[in-house]
Amino acid sequence: MKNIIAFAGSNSKVSINKQLAVFTAEQVVDSKTEVLDLNDFSLPLYGIDYEIEHGIPEVATQFLDKIKLADGIVLSLAEHNGAYATVFKNLFDWMSRIDGKLWSNVPMFLMATSPGARGGATVLDIAMGRFPFMGGNVVAVFSLPSFNDNFSENGIADPILKQNFEAELAKFSQAIFQ
Repeated sequence: MKNIIAFAGSNSKVSINKQLAVFTAEQVVDSKTEVLDLNDFSLPLYGIDYEIEHGIPEVATQFLDKIKLADGIVLSLAEHNGAYATVFKNLFDWMSRIDGKLWSNVPMFLMATSPGARGGATVLDIAMGRFPFMGGNVVAVFSLPSFNDNFSENGIADPILKQNFEAELAKFSQAIFQ
């Protein structure tokens, strides 16, 4: 049984990215999913002065430990103004102070969705450019445009998007069971 962590790069209580991440992780057979909520890992805004005065908050270490113990990561990034949501960027910054290779080469299914037609494509490009330098082993990538039209409790509605999703899910599943 493989251990997968699933989370969204968002702190919205009704995050569409969290819905997508959880749905995706639950599709992996012979695995158990731990859903992480960034609201449970509240951190002060990163700054070197804060770090010098107070050190690194324990919750940053706790989140990083979950990454290191996972067999797979399903992360769906929210896009705010073409970049990471602040809550995710802050967590990312704190974890990088502990370990510059914070993703620990754990196989990752990196995704994004949005209500708009680009489906978070810009934030995915940013992450794809940065994560490999930080120990990111991105084995699958998927963008779901127009979330409200293309996703329901049954999953991905559009047949072409569903086919693309399933191909990426197969890559992710293969990587975690190697």
